[in-house]
Amino acid sequence: MSTVLPSAGPGPSTPWATDPYARALSRGRGPLFLRRADGWLLPLDIERWCADADAADLSALRRSEGPVIDIGCGPGRLVAALSSRGHRALGIDVSEAAIGRTQRIGGAALRRSVFEPLPGEGRWGTALLIDGNIGIGGDPRALLRRVADLVAPEGLLITEAAPHEVDETVQVRLDDGRGQAGPAPHFPWTRVGVSALLGYARSEEWRPVDQWEADGRPFLALRRARTVRTTSRSADTANSAAVINSQLPRNPSGDVPLAGS
Repeated sequence: MSTVLPSAGPGPSTPWATDPYARALSRGRGPLFLRRADGWLLPLDIERWCADADAADLSALRRSEGPVIDIGCGPGRLVAALSSRGHRALGIDVSEAAIGRTQRIGGAALRRSVFEPLPGEGRWGTALLIDGNIGIGGDPRALLRRVADLVAPEGLLITEAAPHEVDETVQVRLDDGRGQAGPAPHFPWTRVGVSALLGYARSEEWRPVDQWEADGRPFLALRRARTVRTTSRSADTANSAAVINSQLPRNPSGDVPLAGS
């Protein structure tokens, strides 16, 4: 049974809340691309996102510690896989279609941007940024700082890098090749390879604790330095412990620590 968490959520003008993405998720397949103004296309692997978690995904999920927040969860395969294995997990995404699909396959999900107030701030054991989601917002440093606010002291971030060495931020829009009645909104997106991602991580006081490749997909596990947070919490996050402990699936034995930690 999925857990439905209330939220006003992002407005319909949010890029990932647009029709091309919703249509692709409803079909469970593409084509769907990120298109740059000069015509460059980055294919989005909708079929894999809408399938069950694969062996590469599971190589990341096995390293999760404590309750897990999946940032940009999409159609929810990782949240569902974690939940089915007894982990407490929450997916967040700005797409109503993505949240609906996540809930239908048994995952807890909230329609919210990572940059909005979230439940459990400062208490998540692990945050996930998979499927290129280190690109969210077009500013990896800002995103890494935000994730540091979400995880507990010494919390873990498991993230996926681009499969080749790249470090670029571009303006893109979603494109399904069908043409648009009007131009889809552009938004900044960043792609980073392993070397660039390690540089960004170290600049924001994340230390690498593991690095591996599975099915051609490079992953990093990063641990946040233990710090005392003094930033104020909104009313939405004041009861964060209760959110994690009472609203998400519970089975402490399902939490598998990172090898060697």
